[in-house]
Amino acid sequence: MYRITYPNGKIYIGKDLTDTIDYYGSPDSDLIAKDFASEERRDFTVRKEILWWSETATDSEVALKEVELIRYHRANDPKVGYNKWPKAAGLMEEK
Repeated sequence: MYRITYPNGKIYIGKDLTDTIDYYGSPDSDLIAKDFASEERRDFTVRKEILWWSETATDSEVALKEVELIRYHRANDPKVGYNKWPKAAGLMEEK
């Protein structure tokens, strides 16, 4: 399980079942792009942190841990992060 932190402080939490060094998940690129002006994109650094790992967890256990960490870090709150699922409790859906 990893957390990506973008220059604006927003985060994305995801899982990597293959231990790929250069995997940065599949956040919505258009959603992220809205937060950065063209000039800001010219020098752009993200940070990837491993939050949790297991050599023995099943895919189902990893999926549950992913949801737990998304909720714990509030990565599904649009003010905090870029995870679109699971929907954050109490937030209205955008139209």
